[in-house]
Amino acid sequence: MFAEPKPLIDYPWFLRPWLWWQRRRYGRVLASARLWARSPRLFLGAEAIQGATERRSSPIEPALRGLVGVRIGQINRCPFNIDLHAGQLQRHGVGRDKLEALEDWRESAAFTNRERVVLEYAEVVTRSDTPVTADVVGAVKRHLDEAELIELAGLIAYQNLATKFSSALDVPPQGFYTMTASEGGEAVVQARGEHGAED
Repeated sequence: MFAEPKPLIDYPWFLRPWLWWQRRRYGRVLASARLWARSPRLFLGAEAIQGATERRSSPIEPALRGLVGVRIGQINRCPFNIDLHAGQLQRHGVGRDKLEALEDWRESAAFTNRERVVLEYAEVVTRSDTPVTADVVGAVKRHLDEAELIELAGLIAYQNLATKFSSALDVPPQGFYTMTASEGGEAVVQARGEHGAED
C-alpha cells in the first residue's frame, strides 16, 4: 500500500463502532476502511454513502449491487473492491461461473436482461470516454423506475469513489476471492479463496 493504516487502538473512539461492525461482518477491519479512517471526516462521509447504497430497503437487490461493484472494480483496476464484492456475491448465492464471466458479460448467457442493462449503464457511467445517452438510460428504464435509476446512479458513483480511493492507495485484496489480471490489465475473478487473517 502507498499509505499505512494505524493500529486499531489509535483510531478515534467515535470510529470504533464502525470498525467493530466491519470486524463482525467481514471477520476483520478492511484495509481500505483503516485508510479512510486516518481522516475521520472522510471516513464518516464515505460510510454514510456506503450505508445508504447498501441498506436493506434499497430497491437494487444485493446481488445486482454486488455485480455492479465487481464490474466497476474491474474497470478501475481495483483488486480490493473486486475481492470484497465477489465474496459478498458468493454469500448471496451467485455462482463462480457467473463471477468468472463478468468481465465478458456481453458474451455470456449467465446474465438476465435486467443485469445486462444495469451493467451497461454502470460501464458507460464509469468510463469517462463514453457518454450517457438517452438510449442507454431508456434501456435501464425498461427494467427500473426513476427512483431505482437514481439509486443505481448513486451506487455507481459511490463504487467509483471507493474503487478510485483503494486503487490510488494500492489497497490489496484481502482473500475473499482469488483473482488474476486480464490481458487488458483488469482484475478478474478466478476462483474462491480463503479469508485472510486480521493484521
